[in-house]
Amino acid sequence: MSKNLQLSAEEVAQLNAQLLNQTPQEILAVALARFDNISLACSFGAEDVALVDMVTKIKPDAQIFYLDTDVLFQETYDLIDRIVDRYSPNLIKYSPLLTLEEQAEQKGDALWSTAPDQCCGIRKVDPLVRALTPLEAWITGIRREQAPTRANAGVIEVDGKFNLIKFNPLALWTEKDVWNYIVTNNVPYNPLHDQGYPSIGCTHCTRAVKPGEDPRAGRWSGTDKTECGLHK
Repeated sequence: MSKNLQLSAEEVAQLNAQLLNQTPQEILAVALARFDNISLACSFGAEDVALVDMVTKIKPDAQIFYLDTDVLFQETYDLIDRIVDRYSPNLIKYSPLLTLEEQAEQKGDALWSTAPDQCCGIRKVDPLVRALTPLEAWITGIRREQAPTRANAGVIEVDGKFNLIKFNPLALWTEKDVWNYIVTNNVPYNPLHDQGYPSIGCTHCTRAVKPGEDPRAGRWSGTDKTECGLHK
């Protein structure tokens, strides 16, 4: 993406230092005040529904987008309806350019099994690029403790992959912090979380996690894949 960053790397570093010990709501308030062209990326996981609750309380018409891969769990689709009923959010859906049938015809059946990176590229990354292209900044539910690849996430950082400013208001939160917020604020959440699914993606590439396993062990199980490509 060829666009100019709205903040320099030095400004981002300074702002990160200032915001590091602030609450997620305070970080979101800064993000939404500084950028008109900003959107929350929502996958409807625990972190993201907590952020939807926070964001809509600060700015009810704040832009929120999600990626419908066409192979989400029915529980996820049901949750989207509940979120819409509860918050009436400014929710924008981005879908793959290929239907599942077209993907099978062009790339072969069950691409998620034979080439999961390519499948994520078609059904997640390409729609994300379309969602991010018009934006100056985006908000995610990344937390440092989720995975080694996220251990150094700032609450604000330069997203070099998409050439945007990226806010991660929950970066320093623990899983307990997230669930305390959800319970306290009666936030709708995916019932699969109560059935051993700490991280929920597409049906073909997500399984329940066994006791003692890493929280993301249920994503792309049996492969060395750990991220879908949305985050570097």
